[in-house]
Amino acid sequence: MPVITDFSLPTSAESLNLPTDSVFFISFHASVDANTGKPWCPDVVAALPPLTAAFSVNDAPQVAFVEVGQRPEWRDPSNVFRTKWNVNSVPTLARYERVDGKVKEVGRLVESEILDQKKLKKLITRPLAQL
Repeated sequence: MPVITDFSLPTSAESLNLPTDSVFFISFHASVDANTGKPWCPDVVAALPPLTAAFSVNDAPQVAFVEVGQRPEWRDPSNVFRTKWNVNSVPTLARYERVDGKVKEVGRLVESEILDQKKLKKLITRPLAQL
């Protein structure tokens, strides 16, 4: 299964170690609440099943599931996910590719957009950006 749950997030997208001819996704999620055993954000709870299903097919690219912290951490404007990764809503699914020699974000779905099966499939399966 191409879902990575123990991904070590680098300091920025440019620091992702990504070969030229590949694509990589990061799905930013609310952290799991110790009291409920589920992410604290209901939008993340709703998005996890379609995300897991979309990235569990045989030819799916890799995706890293990254937790952004508990609600107080997430709401802090200086949260690293907000400042370094431009993530202002959870869940956020971002697509990264190497373009002109640099790793760049080339697509994104946010919150309820992830629940739209057509949008999700299009983001995951579209061809690589022109190099």
